[in-house]
Amino acid sequence: MPSHRWSERRSKALLTLQGSLLALLAGQAVAQSGQPPKDEDLNEVVVTGQREHYRGDVPIDELPQAVQVLDSELLQAVGVVRLNDALDLAAGVARQNTFGGVWDSFAIRGFAGDINVPSGFLVNGFNGARGFGGVRDTSAIERLEVMKGPGSALFGRGEPGGTVSITTKKPLFEQQGSLALALGSYAFKRVEADYTSPIGDNFSFRVNGAFEDAESFRDTVESQRKFLSPSVLAKIGENSSVWYELEWSEQELPFDRGVPAVNGVLGVIPVTRFLGEPGDGPTIAKVLGHQAQFEHNFGNDWIWLVGAAHRNTGLKGYGQNPDFAAGRNRFFTDGRTLARQRRFSDYTSEDTVFRTELSGNAQTGAVTHHLLFGADQEKFELRRYQDRYRPPVFTAATTLAVSNAVDIFNPVYGNAPLTTPSAPNTAVNFNDTETQKSYGVYFTDQMDLTERFKFRVGGRYDSFKQSFVNRLGAAPPKQDVSQFSPQVGVVFEQSDALTWYAAWAKGFRPNSGFGFNRVPFEPEKTKSYEIGLKFNALGERINGTAAVFTMEKTNVITADPVNAGFSLAIGKARSKGFEIEMTGEFTDTFRAQLAYAYTDAESASTVRDPDFGRVVAEGSPLINIPEHNANLLLFKDLQVASRTLTVGGGVQYNSERLGETGTTFFLPSYTLVRLQATYEVSDNLKVTGEVTNLFDEEFYPASFAALWVTPGAPRQYQIRARYNF
Repeated sequence: MPSHRWSERRSKALLTLQGSLLALLAGQAVAQSGQPPKDEDLNEVVVTGQREHYRGDVPIDELPQAVQVLDSELLQAVGVVRLNDALDLAAGVARQNTFGGVWDSFAIRGFAGDINVPSGFLVNGFNGARGFGGVRDTSAIERLEVMKGPGSALFGRGEPGGTVSITTKKPLFEQQGSLALALGSYAFKRVEADYTSPIGDNFSFRVNGAFEDAESFRDTVESQRKFLSPSVLAKIGENSSVWYELEWSEQELPFDRGVPAVNGVLGVIPVTRFLGEPGDGPTIAKVLGHQAQFEHNFGNDWIWLVGAAHRNTGLKGYGQNPDFAAGRNRFFTDGRTLARQRRFSDYTSEDTVFRTELSGNAQTGAVTHHLLFGADQEKFELRRYQDRYRPPVFTAATTLAVSNAVDIFNPVYGNAPLTTPSAPNTAVNFNDTETQKSYGVYFTDQMDLTERFKFRVGGRYDSFKQSFVNRLGAAPPKQDVSQFSPQVGVVFEQSDALTWYAAWAKGFRPNSGFGFNRVPFEPEKTKSYEIGLKFNALGERINGTAAVFTMEKTNVITADPVNAGFSLAIGKARSKGFEIEMTGEFTDTFRAQLAYAYTDAESASTVRDPDFGRVVAEGSPLINIPEHNANLLLFKDLQVASRTLTVGGGVQYNSERLGETGTTFFLPSYTLVRLQATYEVSDNLKVTGEVTNLFDEEFYPASFAALWVTPGAPRQYQIRARYNF
C-alpha cells in the first residue's frame, strides 16, 4: 500500500497558521467587550448543529453572488433521486457526457471542466466527486446550493461558472423519521428510510438509506442502487460538538453509450434500442467514505471548525464504445453496421482531506468585519487500468464478429471479443497511477461599511503537485504549480426588498498532461464578472435573484497543429449570459418556482480540438450548452374530505445544443411536461402520483459525439408513499 502520510513540515505550518489566527482573533473577540465573556454568556450557546463550511456568519442574502437553493422538501415533492435530475431544476446548469451513464456530469454557466472525469461538487465542504463512485443519490441531502460565479473561487481549483454544495441530513436532538416507497414504470422499485433520535442529552444519531431496483426504457438494461449513510453528533460541554458521517454506496448498471445519429439525423432508430452487449454485465461503482468535524464556539460568534475526510471509490466493468475511425467502422458507409470497441475498465481511487476554518466578526470603528480564515490539504491517488479490443480496418470480407459490430436496425447480441493484450486487435489503453498533493489557504472579509453598503475582499492560495507512474512506458513529467485567486464584491441594500451586488474573481484549474516538448501544460486560468440583484415581495413570500455574468478562460487543451498526436494548452473560451431564479408562496395555497438562463458559451480562439483534431473556429459554441434553459414548477393546495390535496406540475425547456465539437451536429430542443398530485391521507402519510414527459416527447439531453448520444426517457408513471413519524 502506498503511504498516505502528509509532509510533516507542511502540516505543522498549517497548524501553526491556524493557531496564530485562533490566538489573534480570540483576543479580538475578548477585546470587543473589554473583558472575558461571562459564564452566563457562554451558557446561552446551545449546540444543535454545526456552522456551514466556507460561509462564516454571512447569510446568503448578503453574499455578492447568486446562490440557488434546492432543499429536501422540494426534491421529495418532485421525486428527484439523483443529483443530475436535481440540477435540472437550477438555472444555467446543463447536462454533459456521463461516461455511459456511470457518473454525474454537468456544466454551470457554460463551462464543464475536464469531461474525462465526473463533475466536482462539495459534500459538507469536502470534495464529494473525486474518483469514480457512480451517480450521487439524493436521499441524504438536506439542501443543495448551486453557488454561481466569482464567489466560487473560494473553493479552490474548479470552474468559474459555479460550485454545487451539498449539505447532508444531520442528527437531531428530537426523535423523528420517515419511510418512503416508490413504484413506477419499467418495474421501478425504490425504498428510502430515515431515522434520527437523541441518546441522552449530549448524543444523537441518524441513519439514512435507500435501495432501488429497476428495469429501463432501454432494451435489456437493468440497474440496482444501494446507499447507506449513518451519522452521529455529540455535544462536548456547552460550546463544542463532534460530528461523524459514513457514506456507503454500490451501484450496478450497464455501460450505455446511447444511440447514434445516422448521417447526422437522430430518431432513425427508437430511443429504446440498446447497442451495447447485455452479456457484458453491469458496471459496478462503489464508494466508502468518512467525514468528521469538530466545532468549538468561542462566543461573540467566533467558531472554529476542524475536519477530515477519507473516501475510497471503485469502478469496474466492460462496455461497448462505437469506434470513431471511418476506416474501421462500416457505419460511416452503410449507415447501419456499427463497429464497436469493447473495453474493460478498472479504476480505484483514494482521497484524504484535512480542513480547518475559523470565522466570526470583529469591529474596527464603525465597520463590522465578517471574517473567515481557512486552510485545507488533500492527497488524491487514482489507479487506472483499461484494455480494449478495437475493430481492424474493414474490407468487403470483414464479418460482424471481427468488427465487433451490431446492426442498429436488427441487433443480434452475443459478441464478446477478448480484450486481453495477448489477443488479436487488442491493447492496453492505460495502466497508471496518478498522485495529486495539494494545499490551500483562504480568507474573506466582508465589511459592513454602513447599514446598507457592504464590501467583500478575499482570496485563496493553492499549491498543486501531480505525479504519474506509467506502467506502459515513460511517465509524464511531474507538475508543480501554484496560484493566488483573488475575489472582490460589493453589496448595496437599496431597500428591505431590493439588494444590488457585483463581484469579480480570478481562478485556476490544473491541466493534466504535457506537450511535444514534455513540459507540463500550464493550468487553465479564468476571470469572471457578475452583476445582479436579489429581491423579495409580498412580505418576503417571493424571493429571487437576477444576474448578468461574463467569464473567460485561457490555456484550454487543444490539438497540436504541428506535432500529430500531441496537444497544447493554448485554447480560449468565454461565456456570458443572464439568469433569473425565483421561489414564491403567492398565497397560503399556491407556490411556484422559476429558473431561466440565457447562456452564450463559445470558443474564443481558432484551434483544433484534442479528441478529433477538427478545426474549431473562434465563435463556435461549446458542446451541450443550450442558449436557453428554463424550469417552472407550480403547486396548488386544495381541501378534499378535510385533507390537503396538492396538485402540481412543471415544464422544463432546453434549446438546441451542439452535439459534437467541430461539427454542425446539434441536439434538438425539447420541452418536457410533468403532472403530479399528492394527497395527505393522514397526519403522517402522503401518497403521490406522477406522470413525467406527459406528451411522450423524444429528446436527447446530452452527447459526446454523433455516435454517442444519450436518449431521454419517454412518458413514465410513478406512485410514491411517504410515512413520517
